Amino acid sequence: MRRAAGGAVGSAVRSVAGRAAGLLTLLLLAGCVSIGAGGDAGPQVYRQLVDGTAAPQRRAQPLVDAIVIQPLPADALADTVSIAYSRIDREFAFYQLASWTERPVRRLPRLLQQRLEARGVAGAVGLLGEPLRADWLLTLAVDTVHHDVAVPPGQARLALTVELFDRRGPGRVARRSFEATVPTTSADSAAAATALSQATGRVFDALLPWLEGELQRAVATSGP
Repeated sequence: MRRAAGGAVGSAVRSVAGRAAGLLTLLLLAGCVSIGAGGDAGPQVYRQLVDGTAAPQRRAQPLVDAIVIQPLPADALADTVSIAYSRIDREFAFYQLASWTERPVRRLPRLLQQRLEARGVAGAVGLLGEPLRADWLLTLAVDTVHHDVAVPPGQARLALTVELFDRRGPGRVARRSFEATVPTTSADSAAAATALSQATGRVFDALLPWLEGELQRAVATSGP
C-alpha cells in the first residue's frame, strides 16, 4: 500500500511538473521575438526622427519677413508614434519594441522649421498656432513614412506634399510633392529610423530650392 501510495504521489508530482514545464515553455515562446522586420529584440526603445542633412549655407538676406508652417491631416502611418513597416504593397504593421519619440505629423514640420531657419529663407519661421504674424503660409502633409521590406533589408520611404499661400491674396501660389527612398542596412527599426532620417534630409534638400524659387517669383509680383 505504501508503494502504491508513493507511486501515485510520484506520478502526480511528475504530472504537475510536466504541466509547469509546458506552461513555462509557452510563456517563453510568447516572450520571444522573431528575427526580421517587426522583430526588434530587447527592451522598448524610442527613436528620434532627424534631418539627415548637414545645416545648409545661410542666405545673405531673407526672401520674406515671416513664414508659418501648417501641418495638415496626415496619412495614418504619420499620425502615430509607432514605426511602420510593410512586407506587402499597401499592407502595414508596426515594430513592437520601438516607437518614435514624436509623431511624424508633428516632428516633420518642426524639422522643416529648423531647416528654414538655418537657411535664412525668412526673417522668422513659425508653426501655426505660435504668436507670429506672417503673410506667407506653407502647408505640409505627410503622404507616407514607413520601412518597405518587400525585398529585405528594404528601404525607407518618405513622401510629403507642400503648398505655398500668400495670405494677402486669394488662391494658392504653388503646390508640389516630394519623395525620397533610402536603402536600409537591415530589416529592423534602428535601420529604418536612420534611413528615414536620411530620406527627410533628401526631401528637404529638394524642397528648399523649390520654395525659394516660388517665393522669389511671388515676391517679385506682390512684394515680401
